[in-house]
Amino acid sequence: MQRNIFILPTAMGLVFGLLLVVMLLTGINYQNSLIYLMTFLLGVVFVAAMHQTHKNLSGLKLTLVQVGDGHVGERIPFVFRGAADASDAIAIRLSLPESGATLSHVLAHETADLVLMTKGERRGYLLPERVRVETRFPFGLLKAWSWIRPVSAAIVYPKPITPPEGHWLTADDAESSDASVSVAGQDQAEFRPWRQGDLSQRVQWKRYARSGEMVIADWEGEQGSPSWLDFEAFPGVDLELRLSYLVAQVMERSKAQDSFGLRLPGIRIEPDCGPAHTASCLRELAVFGLPTTQWMGSKSRDNAL
Repeated sequence: MQRNIFILPTAMGLVFGLLLVVMLLTGINYQNSLIYLMTFLLGVVFVAAMHQTHKNLSGLKLTLVQVGDGHVGERIPFVFRGAADASDAIAIRLSLPESGATLSHVLAHETADLVLMTKGERRGYLLPERVRVETRFPFGLLKAWSWIRPVSAAIVYPKPITPPEGHWLTADDAESSDASVSVAGQDQAEFRPWRQGDLSQRVQWKRYARSGEMVIADWEGEQGSPSWLDFEAFPGVDLELRLSYLVAQVMERSKAQDSFGLRLPGIRIEPDCGPAHTASCLRELAVFGLPTTQWMGSKSRDNAL
């Protein structure tokens, strides 16, 4: 937890200070009381602004309350809850070196949420090393800043890429409803007419769209079943592309509210449906093959400045 507050003049503050020096030298040279008065008056304003800028940040308390998720290339939200003590915290800016800043106000004895967006560059856990908290209130002559270090990581999923159709819908391309089909790396399936009580996700809808005939695929094994999304269904494809294919399939099945399971090397998620099941599958795809680190978790940290 970082409690130090640093303060320096901004570019405008440096120009303001240089102006004060020039005015002072002019007043000394001409012995002009009015120039002296203006110089000292503006000097008091500068000192008062310094105290106000520091006070604006001092006493602000930030807590990371929510981390978001998204796909590679998207902007991921980190939500901080700010609480001010006896004085308002005006024009508080949160920023990261690689992302833009967000500007918010936190009124005295109240709380406000500050949302920081950062881009997900690669799949896995996203944990900013440190976040800069800055203010230039009231006049922009000085800037005060400190650092906070989040301990909860966001999840960045692989970018979804629709796989070639032949890789994962082999049953739909069958030419005959009474023949058994066998594809390399998949189990056999037999097609029969649809009967009352059959699940809609087992209907071969592409075949129905072509011929008007509603048939069901009965799979002898589970590797080729449409209820399973399998890592091994894409032979010869590199790891990251396989994961992107699977993410696209998970999102499509979830959108259609179909039941599906996920098989990765060493990982098996039984067929299910719903937001929680989808989130679980996406999370496994996001962190698959990545090392486990100690900072993974859902704890939050208070940062009092």
